[in-house]
Amino acid sequence: MLFGVNDRSVEAEEAFTNRQAQWQAIVAALTDHLHRVANPGFDVEDLAGPRHNILVGHGVGGIGKSTFSRKIEASLAHQGGRPAQWDAPSWPIERILPVRIDLARSTGIDFERVVLSIRLAIAALGRPMPAFDLALRRHWERNHPGEPLEEYLRRGGLFSRFTNAVNLPQQMQSALADVAQALAMPGTVGGAVGQLTTTLVGALRERRQTVRALAGCARLADILEAEPDLETLSFATHLLAWDLAQLPATQRVVPVILFDTFEDVGDRTNRDLERLLQRIVWLMPQAFFVITGRNRLQWAEEGLAGQLDWTGPTAWPGLAGHVPASRGDTGPAGRQILLGDFSPEDCDDHLARRLSRDGQPLIGEDLRHAIAARSHGLPLYLDLAVMRFVEIRRSGREPQPADFGDFPALISRTVSDLTTDERHVLRSVSLLDAFSVPLATQIAGLTHDAAALRLTERPFIREDPAGLWPFHLHQVVRSAIRHAEDHTDDRWSEQDWHRAATRALAALGHEWRHGPRRDRTMLIGCLRQGLRLAHDHRLDDLDWLTDAAFAYTEDSVWEPLAPPTHTPPPPPGTEPQPGPDTPSDALAELLATIARRQHEHRERTAERLTAVLTTGLLSGEIAELALYYRAKAHKDLGRTDAALDGYRQVADADNRLAPRARRGLANLARIRGDFEAALAAVPTLGWKGRHHRVLGHIHFPHGDIDRAVAAFEDARTEAEQHDAPGERAIAQTLLALACAFTDPLRADDELTLAHQLLAQLDQRATTLLAQVAALVRDAGTDRDLTDRATVLRTEISVAGLAWLTPLLETALAFHHAVRGAQDDLTTTIGRLREATANGDFAYFVHIATAMGDLPQPTRHPIQWLDGEPAVRTRWRALVTARQHHLRN
Repeated sequence: MLFGVNDRSVEAEEAFTNRQAQWQAIVAALTDHLHRVANPGFDVEDLAGPRHNILVGHGVGGIGKSTFSRKIEASLAHQGGRPAQWDAPSWPIERILPVRIDLARSTGIDFERVVLSIRLAIAALGRPMPAFDLALRRHWERNHPGEPLEEYLRRGGLFSRFTNAVNLPQQMQSALADVAQALAMPGTVGGAVGQLTTTLVGALRERRQTVRALAGCARLADILEAEPDLETLSFATHLLAWDLAQLPATQRVVPVILFDTFEDVGDRTNRDLERLLQRIVWLMPQAFFVITGRNRLQWAEEGLAGQLDWTGPTAWPGLAGHVPASRGDTGPAGRQILLGDFSPEDCDDHLARRLSRDGQPLIGEDLRHAIAARSHGLPLYLDLAVMRFVEIRRSGREPQPADFGDFPALISRTVSDLTTDERHVLRSVSLLDAFSVPLATQIAGLTHDAAALRLTERPFIREDPAGLWPFHLHQVVRSAIRHAEDHTDDRWSEQDWHRAATRALAALGHEWRHGPRRDRTMLIGCLRQGLRLAHDHRLDDLDWLTDAAFAYTEDSVWEPLAPPTHTPPPPPGTEPQPGPDTPSDALAELLATIARRQHEHRERTAERLTAVLTTGLLSGEIAELALYYRAKAHKDLGRTDAALDGYRQVADADNRLAPRARRGLANLARIRGDFEAALAAVPTLGWKGRHHRVLGHIHFPHGDIDRAVAAFEDARTEAEQHDAPGERAIAQTLLALACAFTDPLRADDELTLAHQLLAQLDQRATTLLAQVAALVRDAGTDRDLTDRATVLRTEISVAGLAWLTPLLETALAFHHAVRGAQDDLTTTIGRLREATANGDFAYFVHIATAMGDLPQPTRHPIQWLDGEPAVRTRWRALVTARQHHLRN
């Protein structure tokens, strides 16, 4: 940033944002560690007990792990280094000796430099570490003959980093002098160390009093006798732990060693350096280690036995017990914490402080909000956005929100440490909103799960055990992989993406048809992902999507699937919106329209379905699906002839929708008053044609409420047997409506259950029907029925559900008849005649006049099953029964 602008008034600041929760985890773990090492029973030479001296912070590349590590070091080094938002620890930081070691390959770090860095940090204590310094000096002379340690430290930059580095050679020389004097070998000081260590080992073996100061270190002789290679140097860190433990209590400190960029230690097939570093952690139990990297530390996994020296949950209890939902947060004992995304407020704060002029943010508030929203909290995205902001301003143009999309750098940062198979799986699962390990393996076309399993351990993979598929990619990483220009060597071609999408669609179909769970949740999940895949990659073969579409419409639940691919014709003067141009797009539009009809006027539904049919992209049974639901929309709008034509086409095709279409024809016969034809169709319907519900609809207008109730109860039971919650809610609401005419108390209970069932669904028409049932339940009372009916009448009109209007007016007629309000009854019957003027639902006029004991209508005669007089008697009896109920 400093060299990116010529405007010297622009200030570029390295912004650090929050991480307060992670700091609290560090403080809590370090507090626990301090209590452990202060315990009188603590022994640095105990090599068998479990280790609690470690905490791991892991997160996706660019999340701010290195910045966090540097802030921890600064906060533990001096009071002024702690960010203002971080709480002060309860213990004095003077007891803490922090040292941060960046393990990035770019730093040229090796194990020898790691050990030297730790020893150089401890040199600040001003005391030699005799046991360790002997082993270090022996190692140095054997592996760096003729090269003074001081010169190596100066050339390697360690002198400049550690202010006390100059003291280390002197401290080591002092340790050797003390040993030489104890052994009466002053001539060996400054000469070959081999003779001195050989003599010392002999003295230790013989338990001479002259070396009693070092005799307490039980393993010193063994280490000094071993070949002085890196393996021995790693074990020699135990000597450093022993030396620290011998310091007077007033001078003791707790080293806090921060290993950063741990992912560069090596891959999971070569753990040589990781094994050496693990020895440091295990053999220095009084030191506390904070490891930051991209991945969780696997040391608590039993499967690594043989690759590392200490593995399993017994050895590393704080690293075990991985809780997927929190990605490593295992409660108070959990020592693997996720360095997660920034909150929107933190993103804004980061961007505001990153670039400023005269103390004011250079990036405007609206643009900061846009960048923050697209970043999904990833700090790397924010920094890349700041760089793009500077680049655009340098060109003389003011940056706009549209300038900040996907960054190719996110791809290279994400895949840099992945194997070839892991990269292949990563690109494959970027096609999906969520995935499981078996699903990822299928989509990638691999024959083994290993790569997918390894990928799920990466921090850019988020986990939700309660989800249908437990894993999903970080949204920004996924967007970059899918849409940014990929410059990696193994980037995919368009054909590669298309082949992967084809595999993904087939895998989703297999998951739905043959997976471990075959329920509606799986159906919806597969449909959502499958439709989007087919749309994004123009996959023309609908394959299993056809069967899934029919399964989706079998029950009236109507979960949202996908946004429509186009909208109805726009207002005049505006550009027309493109319609679907592939069969998969047309199917997505069809299903979206069917689901959306619960939220829009049925006229709009009919228009959309007509538009989909007009494209000619749907054929066979899928075209019949569009015809069937357009016929339902026409029926709801009162267009009986158009509905009849649509139902008849579907019924004549005699495919899987035929039972539903025959039900539609039976309902149209009833609506027209031909109850004999409707009844004759019932035996042909079966469960798929909802035969019990159709029968209940026939008995109800006849005033035969007992038989209607029995039919609706049978319909509800059958729905329960078929696990069809949508149909169950419809049958329950119809049952409540029928009971409302005869038994208001039971109707109240039935309505309560109906509302409970409907609360989990998206059924607008049935919800309005339940409100009509509530009016019938309250008929004859002073419960604002007229006002409630007025509101309900408006809602029915807005929804385009013309078929509900006659029922609503009939409910009002029942209310007025019970109260003996003849004028209101006459007015209501007038509205009812108007609503049924075309002959549809004309039987409701006959019912309303029977309720008020008024003359039988002569227009639109009805073909009752048992004659008009019997029907009129039943309805009038219901009115008198309600009057009697209210009087008592």
